[in-house]
Amino acid sequence: MTSEKNLTPMNGYSMLFVFVLLFFGGIALLIAAKSPVAILIIIASIIMIPGFVLVNPNSSRVLLLFGKYIGTIKKNGLFWVNPLFSKRKISLRASNFDSERLKVNDKLGNPVMISTILVWRVTDTYKAAFDVDDYQNFVRVQTDAAVRKLASMYPYDNFADEGLDEDITLRSSVNEVSHALEQEIQERLSMAGIEVLEARIGYLAYAQEIANAMLKRQQATAIVAARHKIVEGAVSMVEMALEELNKNDIVELDEERKAAMVSNLMVVLCSDKDASPIVNAGTLNH
Repeated sequence: MTSEKNLTPMNGYSMLFVFVLLFFGGIALLIAAKSPVAILIIIASIIMIPGFVLVNPNSSRVLLLFGKYIGTIKKNGLFWVNPLFSKRKISLRASNFDSERLKVNDKLGNPVMISTILVWRVTDTYKAAFDVDDYQNFVRVQTDAAVRKLASMYPYDNFADEGLDEDITLRSSVNEVSHALEQEIQERLSMAGIEVLEARIGYLAYAQEIANAMLKRQQATAIVAARHKIVEGAVSMVEMALEELNKNDIVELDEERKAAMVSNLMVVLCSDKDASPIVNAGTLNH
């Protein structure tokens, strides 16, 4: 037997009635007639007790007879099986696993701290019980291995100065990374009869030794991008001002005065502080 076999055992309530009948009937017979047969009846009823199996909803019992796989009970209720069967309980409920924070290197070699949250359940009790040694520990180890592999496939983030143009990054592409992680873990856990319901990144950050440097780098990148936008806007505003002055013949400016005006406007528009105006009470030349 190399696959799961669903087993429907005897109804436990009817066998419970038989047990009560034999046990108390044997006691009554022993008291009334003191017959050796009564003792055999009582012993037989006691031997029946290990055969009772209670299966809760979303739970199962894997049955073995001297090392041979007999089948799996997935139907909930009270049942009775061969008292010689050994019974192993395997839960079919969905389980959560929050992995430890692992230090791994991303695609660029930067150390990052990462953890994952996994939702899984057993779908094949035979594989979970016999194809792996401990299926719960197998989930933990394989999940950590999948997270390490996934982190090495993508960069933490895009940086323009490195010439990196990745569509998927660990920080911004949450859905894509989670989907890739789910597929990677499912491939590893399928041999244990386990279905992955959901897998996503639970924690992601740079490692402590480079966190401050990377934060400054991100801030510098944001400042440069903001300054770039400010300069673009300032240039267009200066160009518009010169065009309007020439168009309406408000004042004639030579190249030197145009250069001075452009310089003053760029300082005012691109400065990160409010400009302090100076009123010229003389002519344009003074």
